[in-house]
Amino acid sequence: MANNLAVLRALDTAHTQWYHFNAIVIAGMGFFTDAYDLFCITAITKLLGRLYYNDGNGAPGKLPPRVNNAITGMALIGTLMGQLVFGYLGDKLGRKRVYGLTLILMATCAICSGLSFGSTAKSVVTTLCFFRFWLGFGIGGDYPLSATIMSEYANKKTRGSFIAAVFAMQGVGIIFAGLVSMTLSRLFMWWYQHDPLDKLPNFIAQPEADFLWRIVLMLGALPALLTFYWRMKMPETGRYTALVEGNAKKAAIDMGQVLDIELEEEQEKVAQFKAANEYKIFSSAFWDKHGLHLIGTMSTWFLLDIAFYSQNLTQKDMFPAMGLIRPAPRMTALEEVFYTSRAMLLVALLGTFPGYWFTVFLIEKLGRFKIQLIGFFMMSVFMFAIALKYKELKDPNKHEGWLFAILYGMTFFFANFGPNSTTFVLPAELFPTRVRSTCHALSAAAGKAGALVGAFGVQSFTLDQNTTKIRGALFFMAFTNMLGFCCTFLVTETKGLSLEEISGEDDGVAYLHFSKLSSRK
Repeated sequence: MANNLAVLRALDTAHTQWYHFNAIVIAGMGFFTDAYDLFCITAITKLLGRLYYNDGNGAPGKLPPRVNNAITGMALIGTLMGQLVFGYLGDKLGRKRVYGLTLILMATCAICSGLSFGSTAKSVVTTLCFFRFWLGFGIGGDYPLSATIMSEYANKKTRGSFIAAVFAMQGVGIIFAGLVSMTLSRLFMWWYQHDPLDKLPNFIAQPEADFLWRIVLMLGALPALLTFYWRMKMPETGRYTALVEGNAKKAAIDMGQVLDIELEEEQEKVAQFKAANEYKIFSSAFWDKHGLHLIGTMSTWFLLDIAFYSQNLTQKDMFPAMGLIRPAPRMTALEEVFYTSRAMLLVALLGTFPGYWFTVFLIEKLGRFKIQLIGFFMMSVFMFAIALKYKELKDPNKHEGWLFAILYGMTFFFANFGPNSTTFVLPAELFPTRVRSTCHALSAAAGKAGALVGAFGVQSFTLDQNTTKIRGALFFMAFTNMLGFCCTFLVTETKGLSLEEISGEDDGVAYLHFSKLSSRK
């Protein structure tokens, strides 16, 4: 049985140690970078419209819907592709071997996104979309690799909290995306107030403001570069080395622990364990055991991300209705960036960020299954309520925006104290070691397919501020969340069990031992 393997038993029962927190920080900084790079674009798309699409007729320029969707969506397409490629490579070549490549790609493309060559709208948007695709490709690799590494490093009592803590760094990245944009835009505003040569009308963005969006994007490279060295120092996970490579001695050394085991006897057990779990992801053995689980993790992540990314990418278009920013014609370009970023930061601090950490602290008490059900249900309730009373909620004479902001913030809270966290945790636990990274990648890629529905579909309904279209989008998101609630019943609770008990890998070993004993008789 799996619990007779000393290498795995040591991992499952290890006290929380420094290397656990080290792994959380190193893997978590990848998600900090991911979130910053994906969501900082929300704060600057309106500035891009003023800079490159101003018609000179007295109204602020704005990005055409197709251009806006392309700029936000290309990174998501890249993320989907990167998840599939790096997820497969993580199982084929090992987690550590490809882990550093994702950071290199993210840092390089974040810098290149800010440099986006040319001065015309066509050249800037084309190069920006190109580099954001490859930025997303690197981001995509971080999803399966970070989740798998953290799940295989952790002990079974705190595994859920540790994986959720890695993912919670996404919330910190979203906060910094708003904070950096807000701070830089304020500095630029101060500069222009002291610039006697600034004679441009308010609705036109000052040419020097072109530096603002470039700096915001390029700063996304900084956390990736800072953690690259430490990521390269991380050893391969003991589970991959023992169960996939079949090397118990190297697994013990990589763990950095002195294990009181007979290595020859342990090596024989590892070899038997490896032989009993050789099946591939497209085999009948896998689908008999995990087919419904994979359908469950893919469908719930797909349905969640339709709503989650729609919320995040379109929040800039909802802020005026909440009274968090003034209508665009009454603001300069830099003021629009500042107030959009400030509103984005406020929602993240009061709704998004607390939700992540509620999950971290409660996931081992409530369990993944229950948190996911609660989150999907409450998201649906709040979105339905907003859609039902949207006309009244956006009327500042009735509610002054505060009620709208609270309801909207609660959808973010329950997304993160709910399926946005648990859909990341569950695929890292449910599947066998040999295909864990690939299964997580398939689940995450399904999520990004949902995000593309949000970026290219739902987002289009909010750009022109049409009340009927916005209500329709909100009703649609409430419906997808209820579907996610139903699909959650395809997965199972993983709290308190070892990864081998969850995945059924130990059953294969038990069967192998039983067969050998029977043949000896």
